[in-house]
Amino acid sequence: MIYFTAALKTPSIPTLEETQAIVQEVHEDLQQLKPNAILETIRSWAPGLLSLSYRILFAAIIIIIGNRIAFYLRRFLKRTFDRMNIDLSLSKFLISLANAITYAIVIFMALEKIGIPSTSIIALLGSATLAIGLSLQESLGNFAGGILILVMRPFGIHDYIVSEGVEGQVLNIGLVYTTLLTVDNRRITIPNGTLSNAVITNVTAQEKRRIDLTIGISYSSDLKQAKAILERIYREDPQIIQDEPITVYVSELAESSVIIGSRGWAATEDYWSARWRIIEKTKLEFDAAGIEIPYNQMDVNIFQKTIDK
Repeated sequence: MIYFTAALKTPSIPTLEETQAIVQEVHEDLQQLKPNAILETIRSWAPGLLSLSYRILFAAIIIIIGNRIAFYLRRFLKRTFDRMNIDLSLSKFLISLANAITYAIVIFMALEKIGIPSTSIIALLGSATLAIGLSLQESLGNFAGGILILVMRPFGIHDYIVSEGVEGQVLNIGLVYTTLLTVDNRRITIPNGTLSNAVITNVTAQEKRRIDLTIGISYSSDLKQAKAILERIYREDPQIIQDEPITVYVSELAESSVIIGSRGWAATEDYWSARWRIIEKTKLEFDAAGIEIPYNQMDVNIFQKTIDK
């Protein structure tokens, strides 16, 4: 039989010198916890705390003053741009840019007053700008597109535009997105990067628009009478500009009809109402005059075959 024995290690008893050192350390810790020692420690911190409090207070004063300066600067720029008749979208962009620059300067001065070195602030801003630029490349493209739109001004607020299959009245031109309002009261938000690279039709850029209509009449109808009726409709319409030329012409001799074209000018805001009214009146006048407007017809002939039994 084999026996295993394990030696139990008894804790060593500290020597007298070690005991005296431990007692001395405990005594010093107790001395530091006395009120006098705590007060002395606070007194030693007081100059630093007062200096920090002064810097924080001064930084807060800088921020408050900077906020008031930004407010008065915005109001001054708005009045100046209104007197200069600058486009509303460009005015908003310039005011926002000036406001952002003002706050950036104020925050920079406040951080430097607290004690943060300007070199550290610049390095931090540079690193943050690089990181943000890498992560928001598409948004920065939209931002650049917004600047191009505001500078080149292919359209402005309240203009009616058509682009890439969408159309509507421009409600707002932001730095990243442009908002449109459709005729059926829907909001469409388009990234400025997409909009700045697309073909844009500004419907309301000019004060007047030309109404172009074509209508077909049958070959058996009186062509001269149809042209006279069309010209009279344009002449009598209250929203057609009579100082501009009104033209009625034969556009095409098609397979089943004679195509008559007509042109007249109306104010941009009156375009659709005038166009719809002229189309309706043309149909009624042609019907009253017996002028036929042909349409596609299908002749169906039925043959009956008799089977002899």
